[in-house]
Amino acid sequence: MGARLADAVSPYLRAHAGNPVDWFPWGDDAFAEARRRDVPLLISIGYATCHWCHVMARESFGDALTAHELNAHFVAVKVDREEHPDVDASYLAAASAFTRELGWPLTVFATPDGRAFYAGTYFPPHPQRGMPSFRQVLGAVGEAWRERRGQLEETAAAVATALAAASLAPTAGALPGEQELGAAVAELSADEDRVHGGFGGAPKFPIAPVLGFLARNAGNGRELARRTLLAMAGSPLRDDIDGGFFRYATRSDWSEPHYERMLTDNALLLDVSVELARGADADADPVAVTAVGRGIVDYLTTTLQLPEGGFASAQDSESLVDGVRTEGGYATADAERRRTLEPPALDEKVLTGWNGLAIGALARAASVLDAPGALVAARRSADYLLAEHLSPDGVVRRASRDGVVSSAHAALEDVGMLAGGLIELALATGEVEHAAVARTLIDAALDAAPDTTDDDVTTAEPSAVFAVPGGADPVLAERGLALPTDPAEGVAPSGITACATAAWRLWLLGAGDRYREAAERAMRQLAGAALERPIAFGAALELMTRFAAPVVQLVVVVPERDGPGRPRGDEELIRAAGAAEASLVVIVTEREAAAFADAGFDLLAGRRLIDGRTAAYRCREFVCALPVTDRAALEGLAP
Repeated sequence: MGARLADAVSPYLRAHAGNPVDWFPWGDDAFAEARRRDVPLLISIGYATCHWCHVMARESFGDALTAHELNAHFVAVKVDREEHPDVDASYLAAASAFTRELGWPLTVFATPDGRAFYAGTYFPPHPQRGMPSFRQVLGAVGEAWRERRGQLEETAAAVATALAAASLAPTAGALPGEQELGAAVAELSADEDRVHGGFGGAPKFPIAPVLGFLARNAGNGRELARRTLLAMAGSPLRDDIDGGFFRYATRSDWSEPHYERMLTDNALLLDVSVELARGADADADPVAVTAVGRGIVDYLTTTLQLPEGGFASAQDSESLVDGVRTEGGYATADAERRRTLEPPALDEKVLTGWNGLAIGALARAASVLDAPGALVAARRSADYLLAEHLSPDGVVRRASRDGVVSSAHAALEDVGMLAGGLIELALATGEVEHAAVARTLIDAALDAAPDTTDDDVTTAEPSAVFAVPGGADPVLAERGLALPTDPAEGVAPSGITACATAAWRLWLLGAGDRYREAAERAMRQLAGAALERPIAFGAALELMTRFAAPVVQLVVVVPERDGPGRPRGDEELIRAAGAAEASLVVIVTEREAAAFADAGFDLLAGRRLIDGRTAAYRCREFVCALPVTDRAALEGLAP
């Protein structure tokens, strides 16, 4: 019955192809069928490694009687939230009008033009604990559509109007200074679970963007990030055999995780580990932090990286143990027992933005954690994305699987996260080509945005600074359902922050003031909301922390490179540069420096060896001191 899903790129959709439900994929065909039959849409949104999505699929979508009811009175649409994040965001916002228990599977009932009039999450096959069964919900919604359709359409119109109005609310403010950022750190510190670590009660998530912000704030912030990371690493949230972190825990002591593992969480937590392990004031116990980071590198490179080079988006929570499908059976087995078990399946969908996060984190980890395999993995992923996810005319593609590219439109996060990852890869390898592609991506996002060059940027939408080339999802846009890019950051940076961070890094390399101005303009639009709710804007606050710090650029020119990522020269000077408190550190050969300069990255113009020796150039916002050739001289230049 679900033949339309059989050839989908999304493993989540393919898993539902055998259902008795007559599923449509997201697209115009489903809306046309709903109009033709004059019936509502049932839009079911989830993802391949979602435990409760599996449960509802088995209990309801695999049930013949339920499927008959659904097919008779609705047009059923199945959506992978990771393939279509804008669709998920739009309907998640609409669902908030009907339930406070938001999550996945997301179950939305909508008019034939796509406007939601009722929503919930998981519905059981039988009534329980005051919750109606899914068939009861189908029956009640179907009856209401037939007998009180006008009321449902009024509800749908009211929800759409409310969402449009809410999306226009300004969130702007002046860029914060040290005092305001310190207050954000203090607020997060007050919310810390002093017994078990982390923030809030159950369920408890890593909230990696917040840890990234804290790790880049000296003193209490950095110590809070370290405590939280090590608390999670020593808990059941981390798989101490494979090295990866699970998505979240159902209890406040980090126990009883939901055992899916996401590329986003692990890439971002790797970056936190790298930040805590580096620097002149590295933590008192950097070995423990380094071990956590190396464990994540191992998990990414041995489990999540696919043969063609891209990283799978996630690993399932469920697997077969002794012939029984179970959640966590593999994850809780010891190493000897695991060797006899089939590991949980991967969601082999390669997502551009999420791979960009992994590329950036692995590129940084290679030198800081002394993990050269991390750089190899980062380059393999970048090579795959540039070959398969970037069209000859520069259009970014959202997803692929087995080399087949999805028709889903890219999100803003894909542009920003890929650009950011490529910049970090260029810094790690000395290969300017990756930085040049990143600049092209950010240029396209800037050019696609409305003109916001006037001084009154505080009332503009955050997405007005950066926009996805080609516009929003066309199915949403045609029906007036597309929302501005959500600036909030739960498990990962927003597309706005990702683009702004990449733009800031391009400016630091000397690509031009346009990029700094765009980054600061975008962050001014988020500053008010970020300071009000720091738990929801970790990556934005991290970038604002960089704005507030002195701009220090450090270029080290070495005689040669022993393969990508392995500069050869004065080892003490190179190590000192890597540990320096700087906004940007670039280690290049003379040839590489010249290539960067020729490509328009002016920071590297004229950077040469001194009498054939390693030379370090320390600059304060492009004003550079004379080069030095030994560690003591470099350290003497600071601050």
